[in-house]
Amino acid sequence: KLDLFANVVHVKSLPGYQTRHNNLDLVIIREQTEGEYSSLEHEVGTPGDPGEGRIPGILAPGEGQDTGNGFPLGKGTLGWDLGQQFLPGRVGRGWAGIPTFAGAAPGSLAALPIIPIIPINHSQLVQNPYQFDVLVMPNLYGNIVDNLAAGLVGGAGVVPGESYSAEYAVFELGARHPFAQAVGRNIANPTAMLLSASNMLRHLNLEYHSNMISDAVKKVIKGGKVRTRDLGGYSTTSDFVKSVIDNLHPHYGA
Repeated sequence: KLDLFANVVHVKSLPGYQTRHNNLDLVIIREQTEGEYSSLEHEVGTPGDPGEGRIPGILAPGEGQDTGNGFPLGKGTLGWDLGQQFLPGRVGRGWAGIPTFAGAAPGSLAALPIIPIIPINHSQLVQNPYQFDVLVMPNLYGNIVDNLAAGLVGGAGVVPGESYSAEYAVFELGARHPFAQAVGRNIANPTAMLLSASNMLRHLNLEYHSNMISDAVKKVIKGGKVRTRDLGGYSTTSDFVKSVIDNLHPHYGA
């Protein structure tokens, strides 16, 4: 097991693609090894309940688990000049028993308000996403918010993601279960995967190559001539990739 305890999704508007809310720029940090959605479910309060009425992975107020393993949330990871570490754990019960990350991050992240995760905040994210900068979420609710936020900037096909453990980093799509019907049909939007690859190169300190890929992808989207169906166009996956390659190497195929 890689023990990828932290999933990070940077939701950012793409230049040239208009949505209801433009110029969005927010980060969602999700704990993804504990709590709900981690296959540790059991009926609370039963005779065989090992947690004495608590959900595994969700700690009572005042308790804490600190793995001592953080991941950098700075310019090298997301382009945000926070320069602090996010530490998983120290999860407490929030409003009406809904879990929140209490005191999960030191320094500048700790100064951010703790947002109770209740349905009204999901509607706030849709109606006024500009009020959020960094959302620190437990497992299940973070998954919901990841998918919801991705929809604000164009959908699952355009948002990259990354997951971290103490030793490993995995780069993947930022939204779960994206457009499974597209498999094998050459119609999926490859933007999220290409941007994930760009982020991986940046993580490996290959800044020049990372920028080449991300800049080429953004040029294609901004141009508006080659867009897949999810962005309102008629281009295939292959069409999009070829256009990206053309922007990497202007004389490719000439």
